[in-house]
Amino acid sequence: MSGFDLSAILRNPDYISMLLHGVEMTFIIYAGSWLLAMSLALVLLGIRLSPFRFGDPIVAAYVSYHRNVPTLVQLMLWYFGIFTLMPGGLASWLSAHNAEAVFAVIGLGLCQAAYFSEDLRSGVRSISPGQMEAARALGHSYVSAMRFVVMPQGVRNALPPLINHSTSLFKNSSLGVLIGAPELTHAIKEIENLSFRTFEVYLVGTVLYLFFSLLIMGIGAYLSMRADPVGRARA
Repeated sequence: MSGFDLSAILRNPDYISMLLHGVEMTFIIYAGSWLLAMSLALVLLGIRLSPFRFGDPIVAAYVSYHRNVPTLVQLMLWYFGIFTLMPGGLASWLSAHNAEAVFAVIGLGLCQAAYFSEDLRSGVRSISPGQMEAARALGHSYVSAMRFVVMPQGVRNALPPLINHSTSLFKNSSLGVLIGAPELTHAIKEIENLSFRTFEVYLVGTVLYLFFSLLIMGIGAYLSMRADPVGRARA
């Protein structure tokens, strides 16, 4: 098929429906994996910052594994490895409830938690120890001082790397296509197979990924500005 014809993609309601469904699934995978990653990152951070040091080597090993093994390999391990070892009833239930998307969320979330925890840890470590000492002197417990004094400042300091890794997580959601998750890249490949318009459909996909990535970065930049007292005063 010769000639560039973008309208062949944009004017076809079936293709548009497939793209919209792909975008929807991409954000479901992104939101699910982000929530899993942030929840687990806070647990990992709490273990590392606790007075008890027995958990520190375990967290360090977890972070090292997920930062040094490619995300794609981790996804394939979950879907083609761990999934096959699950009990038949659980495996059947997952198969009936979009197992590919579920394992994309699990694989991406567990991997990203390592990066989020290190971002948060760096942000907390940038806070002067005097902040904790002052909070304890005012009667706060360790947990209360961390919750109300140290963590808010640490999260604010960690926002730039958290935003960068959140954007990377959105882009990495495209890796789900290799385990069959019906996200945006999967929809693009399906449309290519149906239309034979390779350049046009990948151009549309590129624009969509660029738009949503910039949107996430823009939201993150706004949050960083609002969290910064100087930026808030300028606004």
